[in-house]
Amino acid sequence: MTRRIRDVMSPAPVAVEPMTTVARAARLMREEDVGDILVTYDCDLFGALTDRDIVLRGVAGGRDPETTTVGSVCTPPPVVTLEPDDTTDRAAELMRHHAVRRLPVVEHGGVPVGVVTLGDLAAADDPHSALADISRAAPDH
Repeated sequence: MTRRIRDVMSPAPVAVEPMTTVARAARLMREEDVGDILVTYDCDLFGALTDRDIVLRGVAGGRDPETTTVGSVCTPPPVVTLEPDDTTDRAAELMRHHAVRRLPVVEHGGVPVGVVTLGDLAAADDPHSALADISRAAPDH
């Protein structure tokens, strides 16, 4: 069943500026229990930073997380995005085409208002699916 992104997205995404250190972003991910952070500049989307970016572009590359900025390791522009009125079918199509599991949701030409994940789509499509159950599970700290 096709739904609007605004009905399934996680609102109020966690965001940092490009000059934020990777170490600070990683701590923020832990505090907020998220695997991605939007990188914004003057309220506009600059990039997206995932836990995988931190590992592959930062740590595995020998970069110091205390001095490396998120702007230097995040997925750079152009970032694939959705708008709140897009459909879940469109989100699935973009995720499949770009091989990503998360998409920022933006309004007014680039202002981030949410994030939609593969788990969000699974829960919207079939609330009893294994992926939906995993997405709803409490974190294991």
